Amino acid sequence: MLPITVLLADDHQLIRDGLRSCLKHDAAIKIIGEARNGREAVKLTKKLCPAVVVMDISMPVLNGLEATQEILAALPKTKILVLSTYSDDGYIDRALLLGAAGYLSKDSSAHDLARAIRDVHQGKMFFGPGAPKPAQRRKPAGKAERPRKTAG
Repeated sequence: MLPITVLLADDHQLIRDGLRSCLKHDAAIKIIGEARNGREAVKLTKKLCPAVVVMDISMPVLNGLEATQEILAALPKTKILVLSTYSDDGYIDRALLLGAAGYLSKDSSAHDLARAIRDVHQGKMFFGPGAPKPAQRRKPAGKAERPRKTAG
């Protein structure tokens, strides 16, 4: 089986180095590129066509959410795994709305990262420890459903 090709997008060199180090011994995953900002992530994704992009939300030039939107508009089969320090519902909801396949907090383990990459590559949604799963997500305030009328 061919390895899963991955592009790392984070504006901090130390984070990219750490991610690469976490994944370098996993034969099922191959890092094929790294981006320092959202614009570079879009450009490299279009050029290299990775199966999965590990995308930081907060980056200069073009943030990770905007980059996600641009990548998926151009390459809809690419899987985006958002990796962020933010774990509140607003960021998670926005990432999912834009088409991200998973959301992982930067305080997750290397094992979680590798599993998340595999899961999103296989078409599964992935939510790391601490991130509410879709079934657990609460409705936004003011959007409560009205009780249905029953016949009878």
